[in-house]
Amino acid sequence: MKTILDLEPQNVWKFFHELTQIPRPSGKEEKVREYLVKVAKDNNLEVMVDETGNVIMRRPASPGYENRKIVTLQAHMDMVPQKNMDKTFDFEKDPIQTIIDGDWVKADGTTLGADNGIGLAAILAVLTDKNLKTGMLEALITIDEERGMTGVFGLKPNVLKGDILLNLDSEDEGEIFIGCAGGMDASITFNISREPVPAGYKAFQIEIKGLKGGHSGLDINLGRLNANKGLNRFIKYAMDNLDALLVSFDGGSLRNAIPREANAIILVPENKVNALMDAKNTFDKNLHNEFGDVEPNLEFNIKETQLPSNYIKKDIADKIVKAIYGCPNGVLRMSTEVEGLVETSNNLASVKTSDDKVEIQCLMRSSIDSAKEAVGEKIKSVFELAGAQVVLSGAYPGWKPNPNSEILNLAKNLYQKKYGKIPEIKAVHAGLECGLIGSKYPNLDMISFGPTIVAPHSPDERVNIGSVKKFYDFLLEILNNIPNKN
Repeated sequence: MKTILDLEPQNVWKFFHELTQIPRPSGKEEKVREYLVKVAKDNNLEVMVDETGNVIMRRPASPGYENRKIVTLQAHMDMVPQKNMDKTFDFEKDPIQTIIDGDWVKADGTTLGADNGIGLAAILAVLTDKNLKTGMLEALITIDEERGMTGVFGLKPNVLKGDILLNLDSEDEGEIFIGCAGGMDASITFNISREPVPAGYKAFQIEIKGLKGGHSGLDINLGRLNANKGLNRFIKYAMDNLDALLVSFDGGSLRNAIPREANAIILVPENKVNALMDAKNTFDKNLHNEFGDVEPNLEFNIKETQLPSNYIKKDIADKIVKAIYGCPNGVLRMSTEVEGLVETSNNLASVKTSDDKVEIQCLMRSSIDSAKEAVGEKIKSVFELAGAQVVLSGAYPGWKPNPNSEILNLAKNLYQKKYGKIPEIKAVHAGLECGLIGSKYPNLDMISFGPTIVAPHSPDERVNIGSVKKFYDFLLEILNNIPNKN
């Protein structure tokens, strides 16, 4: 049976395989950073680690190519750590197990890390290719892109030398991206108090699982069910109609992933257990009627569980559930300038319960900064009215398209010449690092492109094998045709 080491281009897949063997969840990039520095030193490349933890490498111009414009190749070293509920896996210790499935490479029950591992592997392949003749190449490999773009937030001006930046973090081969949305986080905290469980109640665990989830920007327009919002609907019904009490609510895990699973523990009076099961059947039917076409594996389950010692005080739980119900989620506005592009959205990403707190995370995105800020204030208003503390943070700008870009026109012409068709020129409702980089290096001419990656940020993530070769060949074609400095 083939492994990914047998795939073409072998130098790209070799580096990607090595990356899959190194744990690199966001915030835990120490080992992959050591690996990148070692690759650079083994290949006599200039390398530095900045104070934030980003790795910057440089390869000198080939003889005769010294007058070419300097190209900065850009990717991030971290990956989203998502796994199926039934998969035993430690993202801080275990290597990713890759599987070739027809025309695709995927992982065994976890995220694959093709986002952005393939882009990073392509950079390493280029920098270590002894036969490649190019001008000076620079690589910016950032940390913590998936969790909060800490790497580019910490990037200093006057570090990069490039005239052109090629971001290799897009996920549709045959498309060139020239703009992206900005984003902002909302961190919401309810301080809770608890009361002892009264007599005459039974405890039940309720859960929604089997959802597709996906990237909270790229997949937000696909009509998928947010597990937190779905489960909250049933909790509210049970509290309003069955005198249910809330013990805990936990769903989602990452700010930039649509929640795939959520569970809660509720208490119901013994004389309303039958009504609970009837409500379960009705709710299950309604969910499948609403979402069955897009969520064919949706499961809604209820089972009796051990009686806890306490529950969240009823008036507090009521405010929490109503605020989650009222929180905007999903696509909020489509772009009026770019057909089919989401302009503004919010992802109610996670709900976590501890003994004395319920903590909620949202990630809002927009290609218009003022619209992003307005959504943040709307979310803040909803939760503050319910008594929560809300902090809006981590705001990063969008990347404004430049349709007259020199590198865009070059790449578009080269793609048409090589593959016989004009690539699609797009903006994306996701947080590429180009917006922040451009705010610090306004003279950089930038585009973004990559191979075809499906379902990033979920255990269904997979990368198309043939697209990796086309993506890498296209990258080499651009590097071979970089214009001279003026």
